[in-house]
Amino acid sequence: MSDRGRASRCGGTTGRLAASLWLAAALGCGAGGPKSGVSLTTETWPAAGNPAGQCAVPAGAGLEDTSHPTTVVGSGTPESCTPAALLAAIHDAGVVTFDCGPAPVTITLASPIEIVNDSGVNKDGDTVIDGGGKVTLSGGGATRILYQNGCDESLHWITSHCQDYDHPRLVVQNLTFADGYAPAPVPTLGFSAGGAIYAESGLLKIVNCVFVRNAVSPIGPDVAGAAVYSFMQAGPVYVVNSTFGGAPGLGNVGSNGGALGSIGVSYTVLNSVMTYNQAIGWGENPATNGPGGGSGGAIYNDGDTYTLTICGSDVSNNSAKELGGAVFYVSDDNSGSVAIEQSTFAANACQAPQNPKGFYVQTNPANVSIDATNHIE
Repeated sequence: MSDRGRASRCGGTTGRLAASLWLAAALGCGAGGPKSGVSLTTETWPAAGNPAGQCAVPAGAGLEDTSHPTTVVGSGTPESCTPAALLAAIHDAGVVTFDCGPAPVTITLASPIEIVNDSGVNKDGDTVIDGGGKVTLSGGGATRILYQNGCDESLHWITSHCQDYDHPRLVVQNLTFADGYAPAPVPTLGFSAGGAIYAESGLLKIVNCVFVRNAVSPIGPDVAGAAVYSFMQAGPVYVVNSTFGGAPGLGNVGSNGGALGSIGVSYTVLNSVMTYNQAIGWGENPATNGPGGGSGGAIYNDGDTYTLTICGSDVSNNSAKELGGAVFYVSDDNSGSVAIEQSTFAANACQAPQNPKGFYVQTNPANVSIDATNHIE
């Protein structure tokens, strides 16, 4: 989106080879790729959220009431929680819960589930999906998991001003998102984004969720949000008590912003964990000496007037090849603001020399608050 100050790099031939090998692995070359369906979950995922986080959660940013669901996916057995049943439930919108039996299950998709903005019983596009802490939605390393786009005509416009309208509204809670993969450009955006969730227009909220091994393209100057990407949201995206990565080998990986990416969208991250995520592109934005990318190991934000708030969170052990091993934040007109409190930033790797603590922040210094309540190494 804008020119950046030049900085030292950790890319070169080794970085190019790593990106190529990663892309081959993500595409499942030689393995045939997983099949869609439902199975008992055989892997143990990290817990959702930062147990040490003590930041207050604003009204409306916490869990939604799902005691009276619109649709229940499943009838008490794992076999009943099929991808087709999930698709039908989400297309009906409203509140979606699960009854897949007592054991954790994984529902693997063959293609992304698209939110139809005026479908089913809920014509304003509000969808709440609650996994009850026992459901993993998987892209199988081959597809994005959820796609919301109020500006996509094929998904039915519900407003003539999708760029600032507060519907459709997507809430995901008590879910794990694993192995989502979105290498192709988003039609209305023009580049790859949102390996697990892509949300354009309306509102997005994430509560008590885990995101592991999601990916987008490994190169490109604006490509970002290996786990989650948001664009033209009417309000801040709340990320509450959630985990992105959480352990070695489970991080989310892409050109920029392994956990979160956006242009011009405010994020409020509360009591969450973002660890072991990677920005593996190289050449920065705009692309110089490479195809572009490599900024914001955990978070990549760009735009003008928007905010980034992080409180009570652990953002550690992330890496970027170019700028901001943990966080890359640029406000092109210097009107944006950053506030970080009660959070830990440790062992974030490959930062530029002028940015030794894992942050690359470009805005009016008066709009930046990174205070003594943080633990920064």
